[in-house]
Amino acid sequence: MDKKKTTYPKEFLEYIQSITNKRAKIVIDHIKEHGFITTEDLENIYGYNHPPRAARDVREAGIPLETFKVKSTSGKSIAAYTFGDITKLQISKIAGRIVLPKEFKNKLYGLGNGRCSICNGEFEERYLQVDHKVPYEVGGDTTDIRAIENFMLVCGSCNRAKSWSCEHCDNWKTEKNHVTCMQCYWGSPVKYNHIALKAIRRLDLHWTGDEIKYYDAIQFIAAQNKIELPDFVKKIIAENAAK
Repeated sequence: MDKKKTTYPKEFLEYIQSITNKRAKIVIDHIKEHGFITTEDLENIYGYNHPPRAARDVREAGIPLETFKVKSTSGKSIAAYTFGDITKLQISKIAGRIVLPKEFKNKLYGLGNGRCSICNGEFEERYLQVDHKVPYEVGGDTTDIRAIENFMLVCGSCNRAKSWSCEHCDNWKTEKNHVTCMQCYWGSPVKYNHIALKAIRRLDLHWTGDEIKYYDAIQFIAAQNKIELPDFVKKIIAENAAK
């Protein structure tokens, strides 16, 4: 169901009409027409399998968006986006983020040994995405932010998880403190003291090749004991740490 349409100031309309990023433009035009856009709309109508990325494109262009919950056609709770406080329009971001050359990604791939900086999984270069350690919405594209050490390569799964976590973080929403982001798991996966301002520690594990047999064994034992696999792994670690 459409929201009641809003009449926007001429200046705001001129700004949003200047956006050329395809994904951002789709989100903007749909909101203008219907009042909001849902993740279901982005997937089913426009074919985007990572809807939050399209919403981020709008925010990266300096246009405020609000996220709220609606029901999907199947009754599931999903995210929807609408324009936020237009007085917070960031004109300096209208051009969007900088376009990085392919050589930049090649160098990051070599520095990271072909691994996702967050989960440490090994991927072909085409499956990894260049990501700001400090989200663009917080740090923008200032000169120092363009240095290669301020970027990392992440896999699609981790990029989606980071997007969701960051968008629900108070630092993202209000404070926009660069240092806080760099003390977060999503900015510094190896050395951090919080995840989206919460006292959380996280460990991503991968079993490959001959190691898979150990994973299968742990999974089998956990199932036999009717314990969720992550809880069983933590139980094993805790028991051995206490010895």
